[in-house]
Amino acid sequence: QVQLVESGGGSVQAGGSLRLSCAASGRTFSTYAMGWFRQAPGKEREFVAGIGWNSGSTYLANSVKGRFTISRDNAKNMVYLEMNSLKPEDTAVYYCAARNSWPIVTTDYDYWGQGTQVTVSS
Repeated sequence: QVQLVESGGGSVQAGGSLRLSCAASGRTFSTYAMGWFRQAPGKEREFVAGIGWNSGSTYLANSVKGRFTISRDNAKNMVYLEMNSLKPEDTAVYYCAARNSWPIVTTDYDYWGQGTQVTVSS
């Protein structure tokens, strides 16, 4: 079992930056692939970024490539999403999730956090 708690959301102006953090419980955290997802009002939840268990593989949605970076620290049971050059269309609830298998680029994750709101104003 893995429990996930996101933090770091907030309101920023377009062009600004935020860093989301996800704290994971469980001694097997380092064996899970981790992902960030987002869901805007009236839209489906979508994959934003994913990272393999040893940080050897990272994946980003085309809409965030060049602006977002995903990273993890297995010693601290943490996953991060660095978001730069934010746009109004990045406004959504952002979720952290853990998956105990492949592939990483999927919405079929095993454990989910409660989400953190990110609002980008123009």
